[in-house]
Amino acid sequence: MRVLFVCLGNICRSPTAEGVFRRKAEQAGWGGMLQADSAGTAAWHTGKAPDARSQQHARVRGYDLSALRARQATWRDFADFDHVLAMDADNLAALHGLRDEARRRLGREPDATLGLLL
Repeated sequence: MRVLFVCLGNICRSPTAEGVFRRKAEQAGWGGMLQADSAGTAAWHTGKAPDARSQQHARVRGYDLSALRARQATWRDFADFDHVLAMDADNLAALHGLRDEARRRLGREPDATLGLLL
């Protein structure tokens, strides 16, 4: 199962969710069955590491976000992931547009479910 976490810039909330999800999946012995990624609805921080404060707060709790890099969500994510989870209602609204684009480009309903992580 592949899960994508999405926030606005992909430097705070969504990479933190990705890091926590990955670590928890590994600890539960599901590392090979559950995969995670994160993205932002905006491209402002593409290629940048998570915010230093997010990394610090994650690190003291045993999560390493240092290898993660920001990217922008695309319509293709709806073909590549099983679940796309928005961090807030504004991001959910933006993702509805990408899902509509995926539907047009794929010529069918995308497989991914879209939801709000709150």
